[in-house]
Amino acid sequence: MALYSEKVMDHFRNPRNVGVSEDANGIGQVGNAKCGDIMKMYLKIEDDIVTDVKFETFGCGSAIASSSMATELIKGKPVSEVMKLTNKAVAEALDGLPDYKMHCSVLAEEAIQSALEDYRSRQKEN
Repeated sequence: MALYSEKVMDHFRNPRNVGVSEDANGIGQVGNAKCGDIMKMYLKIEDDIVTDVKFETFGCGSAIASSSMATELIKGKPVSEVMKLTNKAVAEALDGLPDYKMHCSVLAEEAIQSALEDYRSRQKEN
């Protein structure tokens, strides 16, 4: 059996939604000091829907694939649904990750949650 699924390899080689969103209204960044991965998520939320999402990830192939898949899973979804996204859902959508790479899917979940917290704090200011 291959170490990584075809979906992991596809999202690593052809990541979706890479870049910076200048008009994001929710930005979250997380990192894992142990492995050195850093993930930044940009959310554009309008009428309680994630209308656009971008990411920047510095890390291994699993981190990039997890970021890419996570953005695909939340784009176009209501915030209430995005809040429920788990690292397990990201890993399952990638047809699995090796146990020692599961922290990458955790980072994707945490980056999205961080961006949602930023969005909520900005809404309170307005």
